Amino acid sequence: MWRLIVSSWLRLAKWEYWPAWLAYVPVAGWIAFLAIKHRSLLVFTAANPAIVAGGVVGESKIAILEGLSRFGSGVARSELIAGSLPARMKHERADAFLQRHQPLPVVLKPNEGQRGSGVVVARTHRQLYAHLDRIKVDTIIQEYVPGLEFGVFYCRRPSELRGRIISVTEKRLPFVVGDGCRPLERLILDDPETIGMARLHLNRKRLQLADVPGQGEVVALGDLGTHSRGARFYDAHQLITRELERAFDQLSKGFEGFYFGRYDVRVPSIEDFQRGRGITVLELNGVTSEATHIYDPRIGLVEAYRVLFEQWRLAFEIGAENVRLGAPLTSLRALAQLLLSYRKSSEGHLEEQPGEAGDDPVRNQSAAAMAPAVGRRANHA
Repeated sequence: MWRLIVSSWLRLAKWEYWPAWLAYVPVAGWIAFLAIKHRSLLVFTAANPAIVAGGVVGESKIAILEGLSRFGSGVARSELIAGSLPARMKHERADAFLQRHQPLPVVLKPNEGQRGSGVVVARTHRQLYAHLDRIKVDTIIQEYVPGLEFGVFYCRRPSELRGRIISVTEKRLPFVVGDGCRPLERLILDDPETIGMARLHLNRKRLQLADVPGQGEVVALGDLGTHSRGARFYDAHQLITRELERAFDQLSKGFEGFYFGRYDVRVPSIEDFQRGRGITVLELNGVTSEATHIYDPRIGLVEAYRVLFEQWRLAFEIGAENVRLGAPLTSLRALAQLLLSYRKSSEGHLEEQPGEAGDDPVRNQSAAAMAPAVGRRANHA
């Protein structure tokens, strides 16, 4: 009980755990100032003419991935399964995808989704069919890509010949290391890296909480690189190279009408990442995506707001430049409709069942292998 109280205190004391509506109060004030300055509340919706509303809400993930795939390589193979299909047809579509592309595991994610909502990993046919039977919204089936995961925020003004990377985040999946004595529940509550999200981890692993992992045994607590699902984020700006910026610049220019947003990618190694090779795009998010390095535990609230303010300044300026070039704005009414539609569809997003949080087979190696490649995991007894 005491450690859960500590967890609750950490969630209040550390801004990275605050709910988005609370953390974004100052940002909302800054957006209002920018709207007055640009004489348009919604000019940022023109920042990415290729994406619905610039990527504020309601954008189609599959349409974005297909747009990237048409003009470049290195995009995770994905297909759409309509939520309205009968269960049998959903199974058939999934089986056909597996036969064409790869065996299990696969990732299922809602075509319209934010902050990891509704995303699950299916590692067996039984899990896959069970998930498909429960989905009510259009869902993407995507190949599971192993490797290191990064968030790369890219921007380019329409008048610029070359774009730039303004943020790189290394994402690390949550885990604990057994000592042969303590049960999994105790390991989660005792680890300073997991206690902040203890209730989430305890709920996801509640069928295994009494298990006692062996000495040095690594127990993965999640398989998605999403902060709200327990992943740890580290600032990795030092990995930016000319080769890396060139790779993302070429990919982004190929997707005509995209100028501003964050790629979520996986790559075999740090060296490959810095050389801009072997990169596979999992998602591309638009205006409301974040430069997620701000969630690095070493970054304070003042610096986080500085980054967010700069991000929104760029979104307004790029949107204004696109409007001058003839790009349309999304009306307030249309944006409200997109928001209401998303809120309704999100009610049908999948939720993990107890015991479904599987281990990542690539990362489930050793404590040393699981340690951040860029950041430094705190030592603990």
